[in-house]
Amino acid sequence: MQVFKFGGASVKDAKGVKNLASVLNKVGHKNTLIIVSAMGKTTNAIEGVIKNYFENKTELQSAIQEVKKFHNEILLGLFENVNHQAFKKVNDLFDELNGFFKSNKSPDYNFVYDQVIGFGELASTTIISEYLNSIDIKNTWLDVRNHIKTDNYYRRANVNWAETQKLISSNFNKSVLNITQGFLGSDDNNFTTTLGREGSDYTAAIYAYCLNAEQVTIWKDVPGVLNADPRYFENAQLLENISYREAIELAFYGASVIHPKTLQPLQRKEIPLYVKSFLNPESAGTQIGKNVTLKPMIPCFIVKKNQVLISLSSLDFSYIVEENISEIFTLLHRYKMKVDVIQNSAISFSVCVDNIYNNLDKLLQQLKSKFKVNSHKNVSLYTIRHYNQSAINQIEKGKTVLLKQLTQETVQIITK
Repeated sequence: MQVFKFGGASVKDAKGVKNLASVLNKVGHKNTLIIVSAMGKTTNAIEGVIKNYFENKTELQSAIQEVKKFHNEILLGLFENVNHQAFKKVNDLFDELNGFFKSNKSPDYNFVYDQVIGFGELASTTIISEYLNSIDIKNTWLDVRNHIKTDNYYRRANVNWAETQKLISSNFNKSVLNITQGFLGSDDNNFTTTLGREGSDYTAAIYAYCLNAEQVTIWKDVPGVLNADPRYFENAQLLENISYREAIELAFYGASVIHPKTLQPLQRKEIPLYVKSFLNPESAGTQIGKNVTLKPMIPCFIVKKNQVLISLSSLDFSYIVEENISEIFTLLHRYKMKVDVIQNSAISFSVCVDNIYNNLDKLLQQLKSKFKVNSHKNVSLYTIRHYNQSAINQIEKGKTVLLKQLTQETVQIITK
């Protein structure tokens, strides 16, 4: 059995959906599970809907209608008959979305986010499933929330592996083409949860692990895994082979082509991961697996924008010792800060964080009661794996370097 994952860029319009069908016909879809993300920029659009729900309810219906209109345009590009059941199914989803907003009593942003954001995936998989059936690529639509169970850590839920394994093993027919949503799960109360932004890759890995799949393929708008994000770096090169370890390192540092949690379950069962182009599906792409070395062996560049560098020092010039560091990390955990770099000396401690939950001001207020605090917002964190001096010079040119940290294989540079 194989698992395919298609991202939002691959199904951003009717042409993309038709191309997905073409990919299936070219590479085969026997005993296949398809994981699909929300279409195009739908997730961003629904985040706008959520923002209006909390901040500007007069614009809420208008924002919902824009998302609905986007999906209806794709439906019109796929089905000649406007009475096709796909139109009703998508309309029903938006009725359900409106119903949630009318009945919700929770003021918790993270809870509301997870109940709402997944309508993008539900709509995309409904449309694609109906289209594939209409062209005789018969498939079964599945609700991933009936399979992947998590805790209630909304927006970054943790998988209950035992329960998930049990549900998938007892409720999955491997012999047919199945299609389901990426990114989503559900908690013990059957409220929707999400696995973190870009979590659809992780969904593919979860299913692959539980189903003992032969391989996973992630279909992207790039030829495979590149040594740099072409949006930020010129002359990015294709990496033909990557070991699990190297890919985990790249994911840990923020390589956007692979979700950080995707690789661990695949590695445990030695399931190979392929990253290929949906525009050229028969090309080799990148293979990630066991006992393979990085090919070609070149510097790999990763950049994370909009980070925050926090520099701390003791108020009385005393040493920053274990007790202080423990207190700092307790606060970072309390305010849900994603830590990317740490560096300390005798009387100072610096940390680069991702302010995902917008708790920075609360954190700084707490830190200022114990430390002298200096913070730099909107900094960029560059990571270079297998660096050389030329690669470092390329990053530092024309920038103010706030912090640099080197190990044998990796250099991290924080710049303004």
